[in-house]
Amino acid sequence: MSQSFTESVVEEAALAWLESVGWQVRNGAEIAPGEPAAERDDYGQVVLAQRLRDALARLNPALPAEAVDDAFRKLTRPEGAELIVRNRALHRLLVDGVTVEYRDAEGSIRGAQARVIDFDDPANNDWLAVNQFSVVENKHSRRPDVVLCVNGVPLAVVELKNAADENATIWSAFQQLHTYKAEVPCGKDRCVRAVRELSQAFALAVPHAEALRIRDDVTFFQAVQAVLAKRAPGDARPEEDIDHAVRQIISRAVAPEGVIDIFAAAGLAKPDISILSEEFLTEVREMPQRNLAVELLQKLLKGELATRRRKNVVQARSFAEMLEQTIRRYQNRAIEAAQVIEELIALAKEMREAHARGESLRLSEDELAFYDALETNDSAVKVLGDETLRTTAQELVRTVRANVTIDWTLRENVRAQLRVLVKRILRRYGHPPDKQEKATETVLEQAALLSAEWAAA
Repeated sequence: MSQSFTESVVEEAALAWLESVGWQVRNGAEIAPGEPAAERDDYGQVVLAQRLRDALARLNPALPAEAVDDAFRKLTRPEGAELIVRNRALHRLLVDGVTVEYRDAEGSIRGAQARVIDFDDPANNDWLAVNQFSVVENKHSRRPDVVLCVNGVPLAVVELKNAADENATIWSAFQQLHTYKAEVPCGKDRCVRAVRELSQAFALAVPHAEALRIRDDVTFFQAVQAVLAKRAPGDARPEEDIDHAVRQIISRAVAPEGVIDIFAAAGLAKPDISILSEEFLTEVREMPQRNLAVELLQKLLKGELATRRRKNVVQARSFAEMLEQTIRRYQNRAIEAAQVIEELIALAKEMREAHARGESLRLSEDELAFYDALETNDSAVKVLGDETLRTTAQELVRTVRANVTIDWTLRENVRAQLRVLVKRILRRYGHPPDKQEKATETVLEQAALLSAEWAAA
């Protein structure tokens, strides 16, 4: 790992990008309580009060000072006994405006809606990115990497990770955000609802060019939403979370709130045949988000291996080793994303072709599994020829199937009898003597996978 590439480098790059698109950038220490340029009275205050007051005055020039003060109070003290209720109340104020009352020149009480954010003219808002924004609440001290404020109101928290650190993943970043949520609370339900609405709108808009332009952003928000909707604090399981995010991309997201077709989030047409089809692999190859394509292929191949592991022990073991080697090289930065995508696609094609071998060999799925167990790639075994190996595999299936019971793996006498039968068949068809012991063990291992299904049949 490069010693010069640290998380601070990522942070500086992120701030530079934000500044280039119009955000002001401030260091949290500069605006911290007690500093000459302080914008907070204490570390528990997260709203930048003066910026909010200035925005309210700028966006509502017709309102008197007392109405602006009323809006400020309602924004900084949203109604509700529980956090989630307060968050919903604040969201309504941000979107719909704040209802205020004031006395006009004649002394009459009047009502109005004070705007908090100018949605029509984004440039009329105060955009501020603060890095290392320390917050102390409920005796917990936290310092998010970047907090994004609009008109003084913190609306987003960005957790940055070093891409050169193999332990720094989107899931470790999410766990950090999860900690912030638990200790410096934010609006989980509001986020879930907003992303659900975004997904619905996106699915309706695809394949419009403007919709495709934001598909990467939609994909990210959907992955975060899926985890927020499923996990309770302390119950995170990153592997399952990644699986769920990938399933969102390749199929449909099924959530308690409803079913949303979001396959288009990755810009892919939903395949109507195998996920390892040529059409699907071509679309994955052309995905612009390369890292997501790697993750997608890796998860799909692992899922395919899990299925094959229940049917064909030799195939699953061989392909699992190949997959592990490829991913390890990628994680060690020995190969780039584009190259690993090509290697994973090539592996997918090999798996597809291996599955199709049964047809060309005129073998059933079970017979093919035993055929592979005979070490057919070994040169000393190959000389027997396909016909002999095919006949051997077919007889092994018939013999083993006729002699297994549900508990045969626990009964040593049955195992010993099967071992004798398998060796007898191997000798009869001329299997090389020095290969018979290993082939016997593999055949019995394969039989253990299939015996429960056979015994129940």
